[in-house]
Amino acid sequence: MPDDARPIDPHASTIRHLDLALQGGGSQGAFTWGVLDRLLGDGHIEFHGISGTSAGAINASVMATGFQRGGREGARQALRDFWMDVSQSGSIFAPFSTGTVNHTLDMLPGYQWASSFFRSFSPYEFNPLNLNPLRDVLYRHVDERAIRDGSLHLFITATSVTTGQPRVFTNQDLNLDALLASACLPFLFQAVTIGDDAYWDGGYTGNPAIYPLIYQTEFLDILLVRINPLVREGVPHRTDEILDRINEITFNAGLISEMRAISFVSRVVREGKLDPGRYKDLRLHMVADDKHLADFGAASKFNTDRTFLEELFALGHAAASRWLRKHRDDIGVKPSLDIDNEFLRVPKPR
Repeated sequence: MPDDARPIDPHASTIRHLDLALQGGGSQGAFTWGVLDRLLGDGHIEFHGISGTSAGAINASVMATGFQRGGREGARQALRDFWMDVSQSGSIFAPFSTGTVNHTLDMLPGYQWASSFFRSFSPYEFNPLNLNPLRDVLYRHVDERAIRDGSLHLFITATSVTTGQPRVFTNQDLNLDALLASACLPFLFQAVTIGDDAYWDGGYTGNPAIYPLIYQTEFLDILLVRINPLVREGVPHRTDEILDRINEITFNAGLISEMRAISFVSRVVREGKLDPGRYKDLRLHMVADDKHLADFGAASKFNTDRTFLEELFALGHAAASRWLRKHRDDIGVKPSLDIDNEFLRVPKPR
């Protein structure tokens, strides 16, 4: 019996309020699809704010669209429809198609050639018409009115090319261009112009941004769905491996900095040195699966084969089920994420 088909524990009927923070990661966002599907299947968890970047922003917007149209089941169906459309639309996370079900695309000669090509020419050179296949898919699955005015409060992060600072789009600022900006990798797509500024992928400054959930929602429980591994064993040697690891480190840097600040403020609040009426002692939680996702490698984030996406969905669904079994009753009571151990570990001197 699927986890979300099990009878609900009568002793766990209290409504639990949860904000979500969704990382980006290209097609590996299908892992987050699995997590969200499992959480939506729990009738006693209510969602309010969702902060998302890149694929996390897209998942949040598709979920909000479905939720507005048909509640929890509408959100689950909307997410499935979106990812199945992705599997039929070729690569929407890069302007080339992998044409393979191989998860380790970086080992294929075709990928090596494509990687070299896109690092030798800018998107203004190889894609002068600024074609973006993601726009058409978003148009089919995201309702701009739902993401602006729906019951779920969305916070979508992009990076200003001019200032290098994050911009969080929310409320009336939200539209398809904001989603495209949040997912705009600068070596693959032209910067997205909104108003007087141009934007690149939000992962450079917040993957995802936590602070909007701190300042603009009332609840203390935030669940981070993390895709990018924090730790990779070994030292990369090939140029593409080095650049991929640099990107991972860069895309985790903003999140780690925020976690450091959250840990400090929470500790000082608990020590009675800050006014708890002005500062939040957050209860943070996390769903992740480094054991499996780290094996796929950075190149797999461009793989939109249906078999791969469904495998990621299953991994996310299982990870969320494990977290719910272990920590569901912690929501509203205590954090289940040890920030210092997970994000701020300092290697011991040898």
